[in-house]
Amino acid sequence: MTTTIQSPAAVGTSRSAAAGGPGPRRRRAITIAAARPWLLLAPALIVLAVLLLWPLVRVLIFSFQDYGLREIVSGDTNFIGVDNYVEALTDPQLWSVVLPNTVIFAVLAVLCTVVLGTLVAILMTNLSVLWRTVVGSAIMVAWAMPAVTGTYVWVWIFDADNGIVNQLLMGAGLMDEPFNWFTNRWTFYLIVLINVVHHGFPFVAITVMAGLLGVSKEMLEAAQMDGAGPIRRFFQIIFPSLKQVFTVVIILSTIWDFKVFGQVYLMPGGSGTNRNVLNLGVWSYVESFGQNRYGFGSAIAVLLTLVLLVITIIYIRVLMKEDEL
Repeated sequence: MTTTIQSPAAVGTSRSAAAGGPGPRRRRAITIAAARPWLLLAPALIVLAVLLLWPLVRVLIFSFQDYGLREIVSGDTNFIGVDNYVEALTDPQLWSVVLPNTVIFAVLAVLCTVVLGTLVAILMTNLSVLWRTVVGSAIMVAWAMPAVTGTYVWVWIFDADNGIVNQLLMGAGLMDEPFNWFTNRWTFYLIVLINVVHHGFPFVAITVMAGLLGVSKEMLEAAQMDGAGPIRRFFQIIFPSLKQVFTVVIILSTIWDFKVFGQVYLMPGGSGTNRNVLNLGVWSYVESFGQNRYGFGSAIAVLLTLVLLVITIIYIRVLMKEDEL
């Protein structure tokens, strides 16, 4: 009778296999399972990299060059380091006109959009299913309207000669002569604010309404029986329950309102003829395609992107801290 003596290593291997340990095949299966989601996402990621990432890299490269029509024709490069950034950051127009227009408008637009959208969402939750569908469909028309169309409608409403607003104010005796709303910096951005809020609040309303429908009605009824009013119920029950929804809505609204372009550029004087109403997006476009200073315009675009990244990172960090608590 022949007795086979196994080495300690072989005995350990056989015991590991018998116990269901991670052998080569098991490790290979785990690796394939971990890589499968990335393999499925690879085509979309490649398309996004080609369509989005590469243009961003090109803009960053242009921002370090004195790039104009001569460089486009000749194909030469003229790297000047950070001179474009120094010129942009030391330009008095940036700090006195462009940045205040961008930041103040974005803050007011986000605040008004979120408040109006939340109020409409609360209204819709108190309606029947039929009227909720009617109101939701009606406000979605404003959201689906292209920015170009909506801007021209508001330009027509506030037109100095034939605008409805001037005619109503003069008919009511509040004005003696037509007023040009587009020459003044503050009235110009008031119209832009109305335009942007009108176009953006339906998204907030539908998103917040979807969250409101998931809030416990028993909790709201119990708070009402305890004497809590509508405002107190909102800030103590509804808002904490929908904090993540409001965070996402505020982040998206901030990104959209900081990079507003069409609603400003298409207004009379917004294309650069009135320098007092420039924001970062329009200033970058005017310097690039109006003055043929593509390198300088790219530097402004990079600064705008950095501002948006900083704001987004701050919001995400706040959201993550709240989740940890």
